[in-house]
Amino acid sequence: MQREGCRWRGMPSPRLLQRAAALLAPLLILCLLALLAASPAGARKRVGLQDNRRVATPTCVKPRPVARAKRLVHRRMPRLGCRRARGDSAADSSAPASSLYWGTWIGSQLTGEEAPWDMNAVSQFEGAVGKPLSLVQFSSPFANCSSSDCSYYPFPSEAMENIRQHGAIPFFSWASGKMSSSLDQPEFQLSDVAAGTYDEYIREFAESARAWGHPFFLRFNWEMNGNWFPWSEGVNGNNPGEYVAAWRRVHDIFTAAGATNATWVWCPNVDPTHKLKSLASLYPGDEYVDWTCLDGYNWGTNPVSPRGWSSFDDLFESTYDEIVETIAPTKPMIIAEVGCSEDGGSKSKWISDMLSALPTRYPRVRGVMWFDKWVEEMDWPLDSSGSATSAFAQGIQDPAYVGNNYASLPFGPVQPPV
Repeated sequence: MQREGCRWRGMPSPRLLQRAAALLAPLLILCLLALLAASPAGARKRVGLQDNRRVATPTCVKPRPVARAKRLVHRRMPRLGCRRARGDSAADSSAPASSLYWGTWIGSQLTGEEAPWDMNAVSQFEGAVGKPLSLVQFSSPFANCSSSDCSYYPFPSEAMENIRQHGAIPFFSWASGKMSSSLDQPEFQLSDVAAGTYDEYIREFAESARAWGHPFFLRFNWEMNGNWFPWSEGVNGNNPGEYVAAWRRVHDIFTAAGATNATWVWCPNVDPTHKLKSLASLYPGDEYVDWTCLDGYNWGTNPVSPRGWSSFDDLFESTYDEIVETIAPTKPMIIAEVGCSEDGGSKSKWISDMLSALPTRYPRVRGVMWFDKWVEEMDWPLDSSGSATSAFAQGIQDPAYVGNNYASLPFGPVQPPV
């Protein structure tokens, strides 16, 4: 560039420069404001406002120890026989928690009699964990055939009412079989149920359920994807397709009887190794199922049945995904049976991990029940150790787990808690 007088050749005049500055000044101010809004300080301020909406962790109630007792034989209805949420995006630990019903299937070790026949067992359990429960589970087969003639169990109105009066919701597991540990029950094959052999009994049961007049969960023929119960396909002379046919037959009888206060729960066993029967072939259909369900246990290295230590996610994640993503994506889910051994790892940590994961990482799960029974010396109950009881007591204080405020639910299927 060559100089010409007091300015460089090609350089604009002072008047032109003044005009340009007047035009550019507003644009420069707008740019500076945008840069300030995107600065780290601005970002930190917005994050802080989001954090203020989070719910504080509640103070935990110190549990009262439960006295351990030897397992006693149940005198009435014996038992027959822990994933990240996927959704549209990966789960976030700050995601809103779902509310869950919670409860237990209590054995006779607390009072000498199982709940709900003895509701003192419920009171003892609640005293140990420091919170009232909202679900109580018990079970029955169709019949007792210990004598020459089978006697059929009626609808358990008294037991149901015991639970309702406590403010909890009954969770009843009902099996199309007889009181026996045998898989060989030729008089109770699925084809018999589907063909109408037990229609009269089922109808009377359904009419009594309607007459009782309050909502309850009905888990019918559970863990059907395994081979350890006589109502599974492939055992006891049962053929493919008969499980769904039997389920629909029983369901239709309840509907015809007006027993729509029964909430139908379809409950396979977890299948983390994908060795059990296909779930798709066993699903009765959305119009026949109100809630889906899962059962799963961490057997650990207990000498009774050492299967190796598994985390809650190890056990439940893959089957949870399959059900909520492909089998029944519109249905709420409940965990009807879950337990953990003391052998092979930390039972207390396992319990803590489960209770913290369920409300946020498994959003379709809207209920959970601990299996608090000694079965074949497996140490499922919480009173297997003080640390297990304490861990459960601490975790269940999360307000996501609702208490016993359900004595006056309206007639009809049970809805997820709000």
